[in-house]
Formats: sequence, C-alpha cells, structure tokens
Amino acid sequence: MSPATTRPLWHGRTLALLGILLVAFNLRTAVASLSPILDLVERDIPISTALVGILGMLPPLCYAVFGIATPVFTRRAGLEPVLVIALVALVAGSAARGLAGSAWWLFAASALTFAAVGVGNVLLPPLVKRYFPDRIGLVTALYVTALSVSTFVPPLVAVPVAESAGWRASFEIWAVVALAALVPWVALLVHPRRTAPEELPEEAEPGLLRGAFRSPLAWALATVFSIAGFNAYAVFAWLPSMLADTAGTTPAAAGVLLALYAAMGLPVSLVVPALATRPARVRAMVAIAAGTIAAGWAGLLVAPGSLTWLWVALAGIGPLLFPLSLVLVNLRTRTHAGSVALSGFVQSVGYVVVALGPVAVGLLHEATGDWTAPMLLLLGTSVPALVAGVVVARAGFLEDERRG
Repeated sequence: MSPATTRPLWHGRTLALLGILLVAFNLRTAVASLSPILDLVERDIPISTALVGILGMLPPLCYAVFGIATPVFTRRAGLEPVLVIALVALVAGSAARGLAGSAWWLFAASALTFAAVGVGNVLLPPLVKRYFPDRIGLVTALYVTALSVSTFVPPLVAVPVAESAGWRASFEIWAVVALAALVPWVALLVHPRRTAPEELPEEAEPGLLRGAFRSPLAWALATVFSIAGFNAYAVFAWLPSMLADTAGTTPAAAGVLLALYAAMGLPVSLVVPALATRPARVRAMVAIAAGTIAAGWAGLLVAPGSLTWLWVALAGIGPLLFPLSLVLVNLRTRTHAGSVALSGFVQSVGYVVVALGPVAVGLLHEATGDWTAPMLLLLGTSVPALVAGVVVARAGFLEDERRG
C-alpha cells in the first residue's frame, strides 16, 4: 500500500492504534510516579542522598543506552517481539519496585523499568510508520498527547494511593497499567493478519545505524531533540529556585508557573505533528521554538518579577521541538528499518545531552552564585536549534544519504 493512500484510522488496525496509545501512556509513568512518594518510601527504606541523585539521572541514561541498542534488537527479532519483551520487562520492573526491601533493590527494579521505557521510546515512531504510513502526523500527535497525559497523571494518583494503601500499592498500579499495554501486542503476534498484512515487517537493511553517525540529517535531528529535552529537564529541576531567587516567587506560585510551563506542551503536541509534513512549516516551527526560548529566558533575565507568567509560557512553547523531532523521524526515512535506526540514534544521543541539562545549570549556578549564567546558557540553546532546524527542514531521507 502506498503511504499516500489514506484509509479510515481504525480500519484493520484497531489493535495497533490501541497498542501504540497504551504504550505511549506507559512511557512516563515510571518516572513521574517515583519522586512524589519518595519521602514515604524513605520511611521504610533508607536511601542515601547520592542514590537519590543517581535515581534522578537514571532515566535519561537508560534511554540513551537502550536507544542505541534497540535497533540491534529489532534487526534480529523484529519490532513487535522486541516491544512485547520490553513491556514484559516494564511490568516486571514496576511490580518489583513495589516489592523492594532495600535501596539497591529499588535501584535495580527502576533500572529494569527505565531500560524497558528506553526501548519503547525508540519503537513508537517506527510502529507508527509501519501501521499508519498514511496517518503519521495524526497518530504521532495522539501518542505524544498520551505521553503528556502520562506525565501529569501519576503525581495526582501516586500520593493519594500511597497515603491510603501504602507506597508499595502506588507502584503496583503502574504494573497493572503496563500489563494492559501488553494485551494488544500479544494479540497482534498471535493473530498478525488482524492488522493490514501489507504493513507487517520488511527485511531490515544493515548498516543504517552506523550510517546515522555520519549523517548530517541524523545529527541535526538529534540536536533538535536534545534542545527540547535539555530545556525541559533543566526547567523542571531548577525553575522554582530560579524564580524564588530572582523574582521572589513563593513556592506555591512557582509550582503554578512550573505547571504552566508543562501545560504549554499539550496544545503544541496536538498540532505540531500534523503541520510538519511540509518543509516550509518545519522551518517556521523551528523559528518559533527558537524565538520563544530566547524571548522567554531573555524576559526572565531582564524583568523576572514583571510578567513572569508570560516569560515562563514563552519558554514553555520552545519544547515543541520534541513532538516535531518525533514526527520527523518518520518523515525523513523511507523504510521501517530506517525509522528504527534514526529513532535509536536521535534518542540515544539526545538523552545523553538531556541528562546534562540539570547538572550544567546547577554547576553554573554554584560557580557564579547567581542565575544569570544558567539563564544565558538556556537562552543560547536557541542558536543550535535554529542551525539544526535548517537541516531537518530540507526534504530528504536518511537512506538516501547513506547511498549518496
């Protein structure tokens, strides 16, 4: 079937759509459900400050490692089998966190959970390409929205459940949610012809992942992805402290402003993937993202106590680069194998950079004693975003670069 041929979203691929959305919903719950109840966990399990810090860096590091490993797995076993194995690991890791009897057990279970999430991160774009080549923008928008929802729902649920039924039960519920995501993919493996057979696996092309390391397109897309995550992780780690020191913001008000920053990502996740099908629109969106990042941090530098909500909201528009980079993984590849390789490369490189965001901002603040240098660093990320945006906006494909 030609990707240009559009057919009803649900026709012959209901299980695949449900599976993609359920997997997306599970990709942030493991992170978002831990920090709100960490104090309750520490009442039963002593956890050193160092280990808390390691737990904080563990997700992006696992995403990076398994971002580069996943294309190797799929080349040997295929997309769906690897995803099923990852979901089984996610169920096991989530359940094991609820059974933890020591800090190192919690660490090991969390590492297994985040490794499974790292595989799922990479596989979602190629799964969209396989089952919905005619609806890439729409389905990407739907699953990025599910990702956004899965970021703010767990903190709302985790604490009430932990307080009423204990912190172990608060972990176990996410194992049940992960188990639900496993069902449609097992059904597809058992009865693959229930989903359009013309969109089932193709033979993987060897060397694509190695080729990505020499690809200007891959590096540019990894840069775009990295800028979004670098800003977001730094903001979630440090924005309340920044606002308290520079604008005298109360903790309650800082929490509201942090929620505002996060909320800006929800509407853009709905519209960006659908708009990304034309190079001119990609250039415009990169320019908007870079401009709002620069304007938001410039405002917080120059007038942090005036129109603070506006500066935070502008900075929150910048991470539209995240859904943009995810949809471009599919729009800049011809094959499923290319999508897996590009997704793995972009997310592996990207999450290494993302992990450095909170650390770099914290070290700059400690070295200078104020927030000027960290804010200038975050403002400055708009420049590589613009440069990389010029490259990713060009119509072209990863496979063609390798052959050229």
